[in-house]
Amino acid sequence: QLQASGGGSVQAGGSLRLSCRASRMITSVFSPHTWAWFRQAPGKQRELVASITSGRATSYSDSAKGRFTISRDNSQKKVYLQMHNLEPEDTAVYYCNIIPPDQWGQGTLVTVSS
Repeated sequence: QLQASGGGSVQAGGSLRLSCRASRMITSVFSPHTWAWFRQAPGKQRELVASITSGRATSYSDSAKGRFTISRDNSQKKVYLQMHNLEPEDTAVYYCNIIPPDQWGQGTLVTVSS
């Protein structure tokens, strides 16, 4: 089960750090996967925000580049998303998952006010 946390309400320009734990996945299963953060804004489709491979190569959407940083801790079975300089357009429910996505878990809501 994937559990995202760390969301909240911030003003534009603020920062948040999201965490996601794969609580029911053993480390040997967690480690080889490429992990990613996705988000779904109200009325919009879910989109890929950032990903990190087992070798820690990272990739970002154009909107996330330069502002967000994805990282992982295999021993803790966690994936993180550090977000800086948040904009109202970043308002969404954020989810983590493997690529390609498997069953979706609980997301965390990020609300950015102007």
